Amino acid sequence: MIDVIINSASATLIGAGSIFILIGALGLVRLPDFYTRMHAAGVTDTLGAELLLLGMMLQAGLSLVTLKLMLISLFIFFTSPTSTHAVANAARVMGLRPMSGSKDILTSNENT
Repeated sequence: MIDVIINSASATLIGAGSIFILIGALGLVRLPDFYTRMHAAGVTDTLGAELLLLGMMLQAGLSLVTLKLMLISLFIFFTSPTSTHAVANAARVMGLRPMSGSKDILTSNENT
């Protein structure tokens, strides 16, 4: 009975993670500018990867594989937002502006 619950929870988490990653890929195609694309990719890929790894941890049971998956999960949890921020900051420093019609808060605060 417990195996059915674990398999169902694992399948649900893996399915949800896959959906989040597909939504992020769709955001890369559909969103208008670099910064919104970076946001969509950074948020959905991090959440999708974490859900996939959690589903795999449930399938692996209590083993060395689970420990390795936890370490991978922690690595992704800390490095994905940091790298997304670094790339977006580098684009801003290089002069890439958000699409017209949006307000650049950082530039408006520097002038006051």
